Amino acid sequence: MDKNKNPEVETTNEDILRKYDKESDYRVITGFGAKVIAAIAIAFSLFQLYTAVFGVLDAMIQRAIHVSFAFSLIFLLYPARKSWSRDKFHPFDVALAVIAAAVPMYIVVNYQELVLRAGRVTTLDFIVGLIAIILILEVARRVVGYPMVIIAIVFLIYALVGRHIPGQLAHRGVRLTSLVQHQFYTTEGIFGIPIGVSSTFIFLFILFSAYLEKTGMGEFFIDLANTVAGWATGGPAKVAVISSGLMGTVSGSSVANVVGTGSFTIPMMKRLGYKGEFAGAVEATASTGGQLMPPVMGAAAFLMAEFTGFPYGRIITAAAIPALLYYFGVWSGVHFEAKRLRLRGLNRDELPKIKDIVMSRGHLVIPLLAIIYLLVSGRTPMKAALYAIVLSILCSMLRKNTRIGLKDIIGGLEQGARSALGVVAATACAGIIIGVVTQTGLGLKMGSTLVDFAKGNLFFTLFLTMLTSLILGMGVPTTANYVITSTIAAPALLLLDVPVLAAHLFVFYFGIIADVTPPVALAAFAGAGIAKANPMKTGINAFKLAIAAFLVPYVFVYNPAMLLIDVTFGPMVLMIVTSIIGIVGVAAAVGGFFIADQSWFERIIFFIGGLLMVIPGLYTDLMGLALLAVGYVIQKKKQSNQRLNVGTGA
Repeated sequence: MDKNKNPEVETTNEDILRKYDKESDYRVITGFGAKVIAAIAIAFSLFQLYTAVFGVLDAMIQRAIHVSFAFSLIFLLYPARKSWSRDKFHPFDVALAVIAAAVPMYIVVNYQELVLRAGRVTTLDFIVGLIAIILILEVARRVVGYPMVIIAIVFLIYALVGRHIPGQLAHRGVRLTSLVQHQFYTTEGIFGIPIGVSSTFIFLFILFSAYLEKTGMGEFFIDLANTVAGWATGGPAKVAVISSGLMGTVSGSSVANVVGTGSFTIPMMKRLGYKGEFAGAVEATASTGGQLMPPVMGAAAFLMAEFTGFPYGRIITAAAIPALLYYFGVWSGVHFEAKRLRLRGLNRDELPKIKDIVMSRGHLVIPLLAIIYLLVSGRTPMKAALYAIVLSILCSMLRKNTRIGLKDIIGGLEQGARSALGVVAATACAGIIIGVVTQTGLGLKMGSTLVDFAKGNLFFTLFLTMLTSLILGMGVPTTANYVITSTIAAPALLLLDVPVLAAHLFVFYFGIIADVTPPVALAAFAGAGIAKANPMKTGINAFKLAIAAFLVPYVFVYNPAMLLIDVTFGPMVLMIVTSIIGIVGVAAAVGGFFIADQSWFERIIFFIGGLLMVIPGLYTDLMGLALLAVGYVIQKKKQSNQRLNVGTGA
């Protein structure tokens, strides 16, 4: 696959990735500088592997070393200004890299003394901690972008001026020395749960993903998707849905996923007859959904396990049905659009044979199956990822065409460390937000404010929480996205006795869907860049395709059985079936086609009927089914008339 890439297209795609994904906008260093980067990155990965094998160090030490490695690499790889050289280091960035490596190590070197001081901050402690906060904000600016930094700064200001804020959000105020101490010298702030998870589970999963990429897993997913769906109505679009969903299970970025698989699927869709805006939207929606799909869920699943106290296995089983319904909604939208445009699939002769794919690269699936088994069977995510990394290397040896050598193994260590930098920057900055929340009690205050504004009504509270999560999720990576939304928006739902898992998955869904929700739909804009289409029209198409993601979270809040909470087999099957029928109805209404073009009246019938089917309850299901039946009869009659007109030449 790589050999056949068009260099001109590849360059264009790299530009698109740099434009919409801050993590990909890094320096490309050669010569001695490249060796320095490689040495630091490899040492970073080896440290993480060492602690995975022999045991994690004390929390503050483990996390400080993790941050030290990451921040030094970030300042070397990401220039302070876009105008600075991309092929050599700037002295200012080198100086910051040294300082950024040294500041977290202050905790490691003085650990015993800091513990004995029990919260008392010396002048030197204060200066080092203040520098650390500034460095974190700068790191986040370079790698994550301004939205995250602005949110963190607002929270810091809130902590300092709380006594001057009127109303329910007021608090006693926090002195600067107390704020710095809480943020940098405890596990309640910068070195809190997000960085804790990054320094253990998440890094190893990113390293695992790097080795899967080395073995050619992306090519395998695309070929597999082609054999499964390439021949069907609108085949390439369905290939995009499957391949992007599969890649999304191990990828941590919807934008990177769009560019990675979209460079193949979007041109295929356009050749078949899809408009560029729709082709880009399909890829964006499918890639974004990968962040919702177990077992990794953009690394948020590990954070969710820590925040909610539920075992990791419980998190991914709860997330499975909603994620599958999301993809079924996207699939339905793609199918109806293909039917409307009368697009056929690819000829079977053009497609790879399933037997050939399985025989040549089927063994690459073994590490993925193993990691799911290990996680569900109760192994810690850290051990599961460690075993999967080893297994991915060993499995690659089974066939010559997938075999990776020593150079690739070492290269995987570097690639894994570099891929983790965005997560470290985002989780460190998110730690600032959590630190302010724990020090001021803001989470409960925000929750109470939302509930009061909605007058205690669950539906209106859900609606306001949805809007809050969409706004907070715009332009923010998955892990930080979940940290912010779960800290600020989820408490409102918990106050109304929404189950913990349902509340956290609700805000997570809408934080993720921000990537395909205009006006800041980064994944959709990236898809538009590849398709050479209008970004806003692509975003609107992606928003329409992702309609299931706007319905499913409401369903599992009102009916937690969808998350396998207090559920029996019969009602669960009924709920899944009615939800599927409802999503088909809504998708047909949004696309304006079922078996024939729909008038505005028919679209209303299908939309309301589908919505009623999705809403749990016997009466709503019966009313929804009746409306959909009426819509079907109208459509069937219209289809018959069209055939009659064609037959008579009218």
